Amino acid sequence: MVFSSLSFIFVFLPVFLVLYYCSPVKFRNTLLLIGSLVFYSLGEPYYLFLIICSITVNYFLGRLIEHFESNKSIKLLLFLADIIYNLGSLFIFKYTDFFIENINILLKLLHVNWQFYLVGLTLPLGISFYTFQIMSYIIDVYCGKIKADRSVISLGAYLCMFPQLIAGPIVVYSDIKSELSNRTTSVIKLDNGLKTFIIGLGYKVIIANRIGTLWNEVCTVGFESISTPMAWLGAFAYSMQLYFDFCGYSMMAIGLGEMLGFTMPVNFRHPYVARSVTDFWRRWHITLGAWFREYVYIPLGGNRKGKLRTIFNLFVVWFLVGFWHGAAWNFILWGLFIFILQIIEKNITLKFLNGKNIFSFIFSHIYMFIYIAISWILFAISDFKQLWIYLNRMLPFCGNGNIINSNDFIPYVKDYLVLIIICIIFATEFPEKIFDKIKNSILGIIICIAIFWCAVYYLSIGMNNPFLYFRF
Repeated sequence: MVFSSLSFIFVFLPVFLVLYYCSPVKFRNTLLLIGSLVFYSLGEPYYLFLIICSITVNYFLGRLIEHFESNKSIKLLLFLADIIYNLGSLFIFKYTDFFIENINILLKLLHVNWQFYLVGLTLPLGISFYTFQIMSYIIDVYCGKIKADRSVISLGAYLCMFPQLIAGPIVVYSDIKSELSNRTTSVIKLDNGLKTFIIGLGYKVIIANRIGTLWNEVCTVGFESISTPMAWLGAFAYSMQLYFDFCGYSMMAIGLGEMLGFTMPVNFRHPYVARSVTDFWRRWHITLGAWFREYVYIPLGGNRKGKLRTIFNLFVVWFLVGFWHGAAWNFILWGLFIFILQIIEKNITLKFLNGKNIFSFIFSHIYMFIYIAISWILFAISDFKQLWIYLNRMLPFCGNGNIINSNDFIPYVKDYLVLIIICIIFATEFPEKIFDKIKNSILGIIICIAIFWCAVYYLSIGMNNPFLYFRF
């Protein structure tokens, strides 16, 4: 089940909210856990046992790690066992076939007449997200930053809370611990949460799904047959689809969390207005960046051990960020592309990009437009042959330079011009700033009602697709 579905909006959510608000406070974690398991089972029933096992294993190992606080050896063994369990589960379901495929390629290059069979496991929904969430809990328990949760129900509610179970935001246990045991609901929180949910629904259904059809049309035409302007138009469409899709999901999750009395972390701060790659990644998928900073970059030494060590630490982080997103080489290439640009910025260009003069302002935004388009194409296309063709179309001076179908983009610009303008405007902070000022007025309520029923209309005629980040 997804948030942008009629069954969730008109059946699951209202039924759950009625039961949640009517139940005594002490039973709400139990209801949240049961409701979240039902929510997950409606979309991925075969892998429900994985989440239940994750709750059980991490609950008991967390308690044992705390119990053996004075025995460092046993404590370390328990911690390593837990990390191996969590990462092992993620590896088996997400990366097994990737490694088998690459071993088979290597064997073929070595002329070894043997090939391993692919396992063919499907990726469980949300496993990348809830694995990182529970690992943050275990790491913090091991380091003594938090106490192990005494209630398996409370830990289960934290791990598989349906507002952010499938695609984040990644919520660290310490940030939500107090609300798990003591939270309040109110009409004001319900109202604010509902409005945030509706804006996120609009981002997903009205903007992301519709601009996504432009990218689908480019893919249908075939990368060999498109002009350079058409290639850039397609890259723009995918970039906007990915942003409004994932940002929309995060806003819906934050809104749902507020309805239930939780404060979810902000996951996006208008990344497309950034003037550097460094700033972009302070604004995009903020909770993932915070997770890698807290649990990978800082433990490696951060920027405290000299320039070469900092470069190595950043390399490790961005390699892992790329690999976390998917079991394919294009994701690793995408992560390393970001790493290289960040190293260049930190050592050479960042001061200029952040300059206050008009030339720096204009150049930095052109630079970011190029970066955003190219980076998301690396992200979108896993077939390296097709990726090379597309990049040649975007950058013909780097390829064969052939000019084909030079006017093919014109009909698409005419058809999507209004939507392109809407994407550009809503990628900035101004619409949200304006809405924040009027959201409690009659006009704000009318806008929310209009967005909601417009989204419902598009859903009713079948204009919906799964969130892009579900496959990561």
